[in-house]
Amino acid sequence: MTQVSESPITVERFKTGKTYQQYIDSGIRNRELFDRNFTGTKVTEEQAARLKAIANGPKGPITLAVIGEDWCPDVYRGMPVAARIAEAMGIEMRVFERDQNKDLIQSYLKNGEFESIPVFVFFDKDHKELAHFIERPVVANEQMPDMRAILGPTRPEEIAKELGREPTEDEVNEFRAKSREKYLEWQQGETWASWRGATIDEVIELLS
Repeated sequence: MTQVSESPITVERFKTGKTYQQYIDSGIRNRELFDRNFTGTKVTEEQAARLKAIANGPKGPITLAVIGEDWCPDVYRGMPVAARIAEAMGIEMRVFERDQNKDLIQSYLKNGEFESIPVFVFFDKDHKELAHFIERPVVANEQMPDMRAILGPTRPEEIAKELGREPTEDEVNEFRAKSREKYLEWQQGETWASWRGATIDEVIELLS
């Protein structure tokens, strides 16, 4: 996605963000999932070469701001990818929590409406915004229906259809617990890993 007219993430504001490691060490939820996705993100030689070439170009990025929240699956998958991208490019990354920085997310609403996360924002040496990425890669959106089919029903009306009657509160909670177990297991598979790789490819295209 192209740059906004003027980013609210000024040089001074950028400096107030946490480094990725500071964020990870700050007592966040899902720490193990952030770590698993960071370890599982492999930047290929081709991707690394392209990222480095972009960073070394005359209009290459030197800083990356990431907006997210620790409870969000797209964030605990995507933010570690952003950290790997920053690592490969040799640029500085800072993290901002969305709900504590509402003024920032308002400039990066998905479809002009939704506070979707994560958001990656790249800046050049003059702190001019080059591009930003929101939420997840295109292929992930295309594959979401397949994923939901695997996880099973979670909303009361879906569970009612499955049972042929209105579910009790305990039954809704049971369905949701089983769905979460399936989701966490599914996240260790090839599709989830491919979304991490696709995120890197989309960022490369945005910055090229």
